Amino acid sequence: MTDTNIEWPPSLWAAVTPAPEPAPALKDDAEADILVIGGGFSGLSTALHLAKRGRQVILVEARAIGWGASGRNNGQVIPTMSTAEPDAFVQRFGEAGERLARLIGQSAETLFRLAETEGIDCEAEQTGWFQPAHSPGRLRLSEKRVKAWQRFGAASELLDAQASAKLLGSRYWFGGMFNPTGGHINPLALARGLAAACRRHGVTIYEQSPVIDYKREGDGWRARCPQGSVRAHAVVLATNAYTDALESDLEPRISHSVVPILSWQMATEPIGDNLRAEILPGRQAVSDTRADLRFFRYDARSRLITGGSVLGTRNAASRVTARTRENLAAAFPQLAGIDFTHVWSGRVGMTRDRFPHFHRLGPDLWSWTGCNGRGVALSVALGRELASVVDGKPAKETALPLTEPKPIPFHSIARRIAPLILAWYKRRDHAEPKLD
Repeated sequence: MTDTNIEWPPSLWAAVTPAPEPAPALKDDAEADILVIGGGFSGLSTALHLAKRGRQVILVEARAIGWGASGRNNGQVIPTMSTAEPDAFVQRFGEAGERLARLIGQSAETLFRLAETEGIDCEAEQTGWFQPAHSPGRLRLSEKRVKAWQRFGAASELLDAQASAKLLGSRYWFGGMFNPTGGHINPLALARGLAAACRRHGVTIYEQSPVIDYKREGDGWRARCPQGSVRAHAVVLATNAYTDALESDLEPRISHSVVPILSWQMATEPIGDNLRAEILPGRQAVSDTRADLRFFRYDARSRLITGGSVLGTRNAASRVTARTRENLAAAFPQLAGIDFTHVWSGRVGMTRDRFPHFHRLGPDLWSWTGCNGRGVALSVALGRELASVVDGKPAKETALPLTEPKPIPFHSIARRIAPLILAWYKRRDHAEPKLD
């Protein structure tokens, strides 16, 4: 079920997730303590936690809640970053980096407990997240990662090849890092559930209300939409990879600091009981150590949700489908020739250093960007932390080390060649990592 006024991607989530009554468009001038721009996980979590702190919050979304990355992703709840290691946060940001590493390590637990507390029916399964190593060298890297995350309180453990084969139902991998706090959710259901929680706590939500621009006005800000405006003391820009998707000049400092990579997702028909008893019997979320990821998990209907990426846009859907089918069959011969009922895509915001970045763009004007493929758990946890910063938490106590947004050199060119950069990362899969 979907809102017929919005063109949704042909995702499984849009097909199976009950749609709430759409929120109205902003058609007048409104006022609030805080304006949140963007109806994805980041914006919703920030708005919800600000409202719980007693602040009057308005959230505006250009299309509909969950229309962007938050409603299109694979739904894996992963309490790590894709490549950035926790020690690197400390080396760069000191005590704030340590707090950030601990926040990330607890981010899956934060998400699942929030969904539980707010009664959000998002098909949540906290069955764990597993990162199997695709080579012996990557297994040694997994061992280092496990020890590093354990130092920051994360519930990580190393599985050997035998334990990995039992968990996966395949000997295609060599062992790897397992975190029992991870798992998976229906991402669109989570976004809509967070929106419902926001409303219960007093947040006013407007959909189909793209922000055209915002400017400083007195001691606050005024943001203009096509048919109205919002005046607020503080503004949180929570648009990440979609910052320039609908309004190219909304905030170039943010849109030019990330490169949006197109990621493809797909879903099979429900897998029969016999195969499910063999393949991933514990229903964990899985994404391996390749740059060209092998990632998969079951949904609540026992469909296998997987995906991939390819170079270029010509026949991209058919090419990525064929490639993903081959990847699955290589690890699970029982799935050879499997068909996909839903194939869709969306943007992933990538930063040069693969770190998340937090910005104070002006007086009481905040933003963060750079999920780097880890946006589900990360966005919800950081939204809670960002709410405390906006509400006046001292900078010395926050887990958000503030940085200046740095534009990626030759950004327009970088966006065009981003698939080539991704292809270079994929070629590195065959090289063993350097280990100190």
